[in-house]
Amino acid sequence: MKNMLVVILALSIVIVGTNQVFAEKNVFVDSVKFIQYLDENTALEEVRNGNLDMYYYRISSDRLENNQDREGLHVFDSTGGSYSILVNPAEAEKFNPFSIKEIRFALNYLVDRKLIVNELMGGYGSPIISYYGPSDPEYLTILEELERFNFKYNPTLAQEIITSALKEKGAVKIDERWYMDESPIEIRMFIRSDDPVRKSIGEILAIELEKVGFSVKKDFGDLNKAFVVVYGSNPSDLKWSLYTEGWARSAFVRYDSVGLSQMYSPWFSNMPGFNDPSYWNYENVKMDEITQKIYTGDFQTSEDRSVLIQDAVVEGINESVRIFLASKIDQYVVNEKVSGVVNDFGAGVPSRFTPINAQSQNDELVIGVKQIYQGAWNPIMGLTDSYSRHIWGVVSDPGTFKHPFTGETFPIRTNWQIETAGPNGNLTVPTDAIIWNPVVQQWENIKPNTVAKSKIVFDFNFGNWHNGQKIDMNDIMHSLYFTIEWGTQTDENDKTFDAEFTPRAAQNIQTIIGVNQIDEDTIEVYVDYWHFDEGEIADWAVIWNTMPWEISAAMEKAVQDGKVSFSRSGATSKNVNWLSLIIPNDANLIKEYLQEFRDSNHIPVSLEKNNSESKYFQERFDSSIKWIEENNHAVISNGPFYLESYAPESRTITISAFENDMYPFKIGSWSEFENPKFPIITGMEMNSIIKKGEEFSIKIEAKNTDSILYFLTNNQGEMVSSQSLNMLGEKISINIDSTNSEKLQTGTGNVKIFAVSNSVLKPDFYETSFIVTEMKSELPSSSSEDIEFFENKTGYEIWIIPIVIIVGVIIVLKKRQSKP
Repeated sequence: MKNMLVVILALSIVIVGTNQVFAEKNVFVDSVKFIQYLDENTALEEVRNGNLDMYYYRISSDRLENNQDREGLHVFDSTGGSYSILVNPAEAEKFNPFSIKEIRFALNYLVDRKLIVNELMGGYGSPIISYYGPSDPEYLTILEELERFNFKYNPTLAQEIITSALKEKGAVKIDERWYMDESPIEIRMFIRSDDPVRKSIGEILAIELEKVGFSVKKDFGDLNKAFVVVYGSNPSDLKWSLYTEGWARSAFVRYDSVGLSQMYSPWFSNMPGFNDPSYWNYENVKMDEITQKIYTGDFQTSEDRSVLIQDAVVEGINESVRIFLASKIDQYVVNEKVSGVVNDFGAGVPSRFTPINAQSQNDELVIGVKQIYQGAWNPIMGLTDSYSRHIWGVVSDPGTFKHPFTGETFPIRTNWQIETAGPNGNLTVPTDAIIWNPVVQQWENIKPNTVAKSKIVFDFNFGNWHNGQKIDMNDIMHSLYFTIEWGTQTDENDKTFDAEFTPRAAQNIQTIIGVNQIDEDTIEVYVDYWHFDEGEIADWAVIWNTMPWEISAAMEKAVQDGKVSFSRSGATSKNVNWLSLIIPNDANLIKEYLQEFRDSNHIPVSLEKNNSESKYFQERFDSSIKWIEENNHAVISNGPFYLESYAPESRTITISAFENDMYPFKIGSWSEFENPKFPIITGMEMNSIIKKGEEFSIKIEAKNTDSILYFLTNNQGEMVSSQSLNMLGEKISINIDSTNSEKLQTGTGNVKIFAVSNSVLKPDFYETSFIVTEMKSELPSSSSEDIEFFENKTGYEIWIIPIVIIVGVIIVLKKRQSKP
């Protein structure tokens, strides 16, 4: 049974290595070289002169201001990244002011988000106060809640809040410095010095904290140092108080089930303490309960889900352990001779589809990167830095992925059919379905009368591993075994426990009821999971593996023997290496275990029910051993490229095209992602002065738009009216009735308008203010043409004094969230 998802747009015969067969070309280039360029200005010039094809890091906007600066380049504006401050809330022997919730919250008034965006980021971004920014599909869900906080830069208010909280704890201020028990209250800021924006954010915040009266010590470093000082230390040791974080995304997500857990919830192992049992850990039962419901689909309707998201965002902002500052619009540069770039709404230009789809005049694509590799290369709890994930994304193929412009789940290496009983119904699970029992260490049949909410039939496009071996159902079953085995802590001495991985996997395995293999490439999966979008059910239930089962088994044994750790925190607490398959020493460790398995005729416990002959296991072990010996690394996966070499001395990683006729996607398969049609607001017209209590309208013109969403607020920031309107043509009128008009207050009003497309979920945004009076005005209406005219004359903000100056009216015209 096989429904191959293959699009063959070009046919090419090439000569490949002796260990490979003649094959159709799967990608446009023969290889991709990633090379480190720490300095963005140098990288910019190298892209311009053609020594680099593109650079996977943002270029400062002041270097790309005019046509001359952009000569020889394609410049892409990409959204998806953000900046935040991680706050250490630990209780310790030494007084920690940020253990007080009110002081953490006061930081929201101490940071000038507009300054960060307008000055440090050159206007390429938006101030944000939560994980979701204006480019996220979930943003419109939480906009009302965000508006209620009404955060503005207000150091006076911040100082009042901090002063009150410190005095209540017994602190005193002497010569403008705060003391507790006769010792200065010290704040240790870890500032990322490898990022100019984050370095400036840290320096500015340090000055603000010193003005408040704290003694500030600054520690500078890159991500490798942050892994040790921030993410790898016990928070109660107070080696850090604040950390300037930066975030990138690997995909655009329509229904985000993970983000709020990752950013705000202790259970996800990404909050201070990181679930290391030997550390002090931040706890928030309420946040855990809310985000686990979002993660596991514990809701009845889309409206229920929206309420959960709103509650989680409000709780996260109130707790202020992770404080968001700005969402980014990063400008990426590509040489003008390169085509086929896929600018994913989440990942930006460094999307997994760009190297696969890009075309150059040369056989090798050369990509500059800020860092070649930080952290560790293992698919369990490694690959946590964006630099490694950019490369891993094209070396490996997932079972499912997110559409770069809609964020919806679509198949990569598996197709599916879904049967669901809805949030409250049940399906009977057949008794020949099985599930792994970590207590008795064996597969067991499902008991009679067992039920599940959903049944998903997965039909896999297996193909081959990079070492030439066929991907098969053993790889799938071992993946399921691993998730359940390492997602369950049977007792305090359980060796298959990881402080970071286990809490995450535990949420998933609670919903896995059983699996039933249909044939050699088809499996039924039964889960207690429902979602109103069936693609999300498939994404939740998919069982897949991005590495051969024998590599996973060898990694598992190495970790159980205490020689390495899957996770960063585990490596720190156990004083062992963070397992990285790209490093020769770790690769050789894996090879030794594979040799041991082969020589002892070992069969992993997860595959003991397998009926294959011993020859099968020997071939799997031998192939991976040979791969490690020939390539000096243990990175074996299934993607359109394979890892050819890592050269730390030259700071390069080279990947080569995996030209194998079993690979399901041929050249040009993803070309449809090159040119999305964005919704665009092309015109807007409304009266500049509105009489309170009278009806008025707002006329909108937009292209590529399915609906218009607007938010009308009064001068207190309170919501007056909000509605989503379907758009059939290119023009629509928003009519505000007298009842809602009466809710406006004399002074100013504000309207935010979003143009939304169902096929490209990146809304265009328009915001304008207007005057509200008690008397009718004869002022003409303002239009977007007027706005564009004045913006081109004077810049980002425009004040217009019309003929009716006798009325004393000042009209504040629109601002866009993108570049000024």
